[in-house]
Amino acid sequence: MAESRLRPCAASAEKPVDAVPQKPLTIGEAAARTGLSPKMIRYYEQEGLFVPQARSAAGYRQYGETDLHALRFIRSARDLGFSLKQIGELTSLWRDRARASAEVKRLALAHIESLEAKAALLSGMAATLRELARRCHGDDRPECPILEGLEGQALAGACHSDT
Repeated sequence: MAESRLRPCAASAEKPVDAVPQKPLTIGEAAARTGLSPKMIRYYEQEGLFVPQARSAAGYRQYGETDLHALRFIRSARDLGFSLKQIGELTSLWRDRARASAEVKRLALAHIESLEAKAALLSGMAATLRELARRCHGDDRPECPILEGLEGQALAGACHSDT
């Protein structure tokens, strides 16, 4: 569950402060420290969600603590199911210290509504499949209420097709 990945942090709104300057990290090291793959880090950069603070003279991405903090923020939002567009809005608000929390709450509440709608749809799907499985004898006979139910759903879907 995504909630177990989130760790409360009293200073989560504050940018990390390096007491001693640290050697910049490679993308592989940043990936290991954030739980993201290098491919996902590049993808988030390509999508404009994240821009590494530095590049080497040879053009390689270099990551510091501030970059890791931003990547962890993005990962937390993804773990909660936010879309890339929503994460873009959230990261923009996160970086804007003059933001109103009302906008952040609006985004969160809209996402909750979407998640609850998806959960209701999944629950209905599970109930339908559970009922079909209950009707199935699960023996050597060829009759199968599960397959018949799926066929019935396919026929019903053909009658209600959006195309």
